[in-house]
Amino acid sequence: MGISNTVRGLFGRRPGTLLSNSMAIDLGTANTLIYLQGRGIVLEQPSVVALERETNAVVAVGSEAKSMLGRTGVSMQAIRPLKDGVITNATATMAMLREFLGMARTRKLSMRPRVLVCVPSGITEVEISAVKTALERAGAREVLLVPEPLAAAIGVGIPVEGAAGNMVVDIGGGTTEVAVISLSSIAANNSIRIGGDEIDEAISAYLKKQYSLLVGERTAETVKIRMGTVLEEDEEECEVNGLDFVNGIPETYVINSSDIRQALREVVATIVEAVRHGLEKTPPELASDIVDRGIVLTGGGALLRGLDRLLMSETGLPIRIADNPLSCTVLGAGIILEDIYRYRSLLIQ
Repeated sequence: MGISNTVRGLFGRRPGTLLSNSMAIDLGTANTLIYLQGRGIVLEQPSVVALERETNAVVAVGSEAKSMLGRTGVSMQAIRPLKDGVITNATATMAMLREFLGMARTRKLSMRPRVLVCVPSGITEVEISAVKTALERAGAREVLLVPEPLAAAIGVGIPVEGAAGNMVVDIGGGTTEVAVISLSSIAANNSIRIGGDEIDEAISAYLKKQYSLLVGERTAETVKIRMGTVLEEDEEECEVNGLDFVNGIPETYVINSSDIRQALREVVATIVEAVRHGLEKTPPELASDIVDRGIVLTGGGALLRGLDRLLMSETGLPIRIADNPLSCTVLGAGIILEDIYRYRSLLIQ
């Protein structure tokens, strides 16, 4: 694959002179992570922004804005401007990214940064344009893109340049990416727009149907993190506070692990099916490699208890969870930045 003019302009100088003002961004539906070249990960914040309704002025971003979800009045709104891995609110995304870029940069980096951003492998041309525009308006001088599965694979130490096939399943907040990687490219993939957000929504829907209890997305996420499981041997209980919409009063219910398994059944089945489809698309020679090497799970969804054992049971393949599932994508993008000549063929041209 040839080098684009942008890549030539960005990396056509001696290493160490220009790249110090480069950063990698994992712009996720749930969280945004930024890697600054030479320093590592310098920012990890929820992808949430709070804005004044009339002026769109930024009130808060990241963790502070997330604490406002479902709590704002008529003059302010706290929103998550990405959905299913892509931008749904361009103005809010630009405002959020401008703040994040400012937080990540140091005083020494007065120049506008060049940015390598991780995007879903199934992203469309329109969505690519939206990502580039948002980052450029937020202050990026130039924007390069790399598929998330490739960055995640590098982040967990997979030798992506080799001929052997390796499968990565990256379960993020808005997407699940199934990719077979060989010779610095994605040989087979399956991308579905289902991830941690849909798990939260499934928990909310179940509590509403089963207990007539309305809960916000932050409560649903808390329940997922504390009790999310797909295996019957994991049994525990917890109290959940919400609004009883039948009586119209706040209420507390005790739910158990079987409730969560029931709530997550359809979403988990969809993820398992996506992995199956990814395997079906895999060329035979690479499929034989995966039998030996297994599948690596990355992303926040990899932390759902029992998911690795369920996938092992359903596919008959070895499954392992990455040591750094939440940060391996941005770490991989950072490795690409550090040695761009070696990894330039991974970039989306």
